[in-house]
Amino acid sequence: MSLIKSTRIESIDLLRGVVMVIMALDHVRDYFHLGALVGDPTDLETTTPFLFFTRFITHYCAPVFVFLAGTSAMLYGKNKTKVDLFKFLFSRGIWLIFIEVGVINFLWWFDISYEFIYLQVIWAIGLSMITLSFITMLSKKIILIIGFLLVFGHNLLDGIIAEGSNFSSILWYILHQQKSLQISPDHIIAFYYPIIPWIGVIVLGYCFGSLYHKEFDTQLRKKWLLSLGFGSITLFFILRGINVYGDLVPWSIQKNTVFTILSFFNVTKYPPSLLFLLITLGPAFIFLYVTENFKNRVTNFFLVFGRVPFFYYVLHIFVIHLTALIVHYLLGENWRDLILNTETLTPNKMAGYGYSLAVVYLVWIGIVLLLYPLSKKYMNYKAKNKDKWWLSYL
Repeated sequence: MSLIKSTRIESIDLLRGVVMVIMALDHVRDYFHLGALVGDPTDLETTTPFLFFTRFITHYCAPVFVFLAGTSAMLYGKNKTKVDLFKFLFSRGIWLIFIEVGVINFLWWFDISYEFIYLQVIWAIGLSMITLSFITMLSKKIILIIGFLLVFGHNLLDGIIAEGSNFSSILWYILHQQKSLQISPDHIIAFYYPIIPWIGVIVLGYCFGSLYHKEFDTQLRKKWLLSLGFGSITLFFILRGINVYGDLVPWSIQKNTVFTILSFFNVTKYPPSLLFLLITLGPAFIFLYVTENFKNRVTNFFLVFGRVPFFYYVLHIFVIHLTALIVHYLLGENWRDLILNTETLTPNKMAGYGYSLAVVYLVWIGIVLLLYPLSKKYMNYKAKNKDKWWLSYL
């Protein structure tokens, strides 16, 4: 399982690879778990602890993915001019938005009429990169202040609620309020990832990249990682315990201790609350500390996905959805049910579709193993063809 030697920072790629693999679990659950197409695994009225945990561990994916996108931007721009970095971030942001709307939406639904347009994490990263391209022109101190203000202060905006489909409302949906709009009888656009906090995350990730400059002392970096990790987790428990600020939905006493604990950890992802970001990024910092010089066959496996995250992301959605469609057909069902649109995706039609969580986990493992050789082959191709500029967009 040898890898081509690379100058990339392995602990960062390893963290990215781990969250990419975990992410696939959530998307397999979307297509294979009983009731997943019409239910919410974090709804305390209907969930189970195991189902809640299956969803909760995948919360780590988007924040880490966005944060490390900022870190990668810092490392990429280390030996570039600000203008070169601006051009790269701006063009890549436009590219990601195009891919989200035109390609990834099709892969989610397999619907050529595009009845659903869901603007999700790739859209958020694209807009965040475009914003970051301008922010990088500022001084490092100002950039850091902007990142902290957006992450720690955006929950002050929770009380601003827009309605309708006028320009100002749509702008607010893009910025800070999750909302779905019925733009025609058969067409819906959903602003799933409001971007104000995500901009804050990518900006802080950009600042964080300074810790990985070659001239930065390794021991000092590890002290920072520990401090950031345990500090974030401690602050989460303090703020969540006070139960006043940091999340749109306060926790509450439930029917038993287990569900009260679930309520405590049931933090808001859309948009990601301060508490959501603290409890997801905190452990990520500790992971980076632990894996600073950690390397074996297992880490080599995850490194593959961490070095080709965009390729893997697009491919895994297609493979998961196609697998669900094929399984549905082989079991004697109508495969067109998995062409998801306003006709097929209705509660009375899809409520009985799906399988147990055990099946979900088995399918997840199978798909990750299936994608590994393809991802490794592409990783090696990229490593051998660094002169091809277009590979940086894939």
